[in-house]
Amino acid sequence: MCAHFSLSTLVTAQRLQLASVYKGEAEKIHLVKKAEGEAEAKYLSGVGIAKQRQAITDGLRENILNFSHSVSGTSAKEVMDLIMVTQYFDTIKELGDNSKTTTVFIPHGPGHVKDIGDQIRTGMMEASSSGL
Repeated sequence: MCAHFSLSTLVTAQRLQLASVYKGEAEKIHLVKKAEGEAEAKYLSGVGIAKQRQAITDGLRENILNFSHSVSGTSAKEVMDLIMVTQYFDTIKELGDNSKTTTVFIPHGPGHVKDIGDQIRTGMMEASSSGL
């Protein structure tokens, strides 16, 4: 009976060891699949953001062309300046409506909006000339 107990104990120990190996492999596969899923989600999020920005750009281009053709004597720059002012005020309104916002200091005035527009245009031209 002692030999039978030893063999049974040995088989049980081997099964526990094998179960532990399988459990470790399962956890490893789970972590790898989770990481792959997170990477795919981040990639798709980036694709979504890129498509959103492209849609915004296309919409702006269409609006600028339509406005400058509809209102004689306006240039694309003037329309873009108007859009920038509108976006600026929309941003200020959104900051004010957001209950999580406590205090935000924003330079305000026509000159500041023009400065922001100039900085954005300069940045876009520099990016365009560097091939980014």
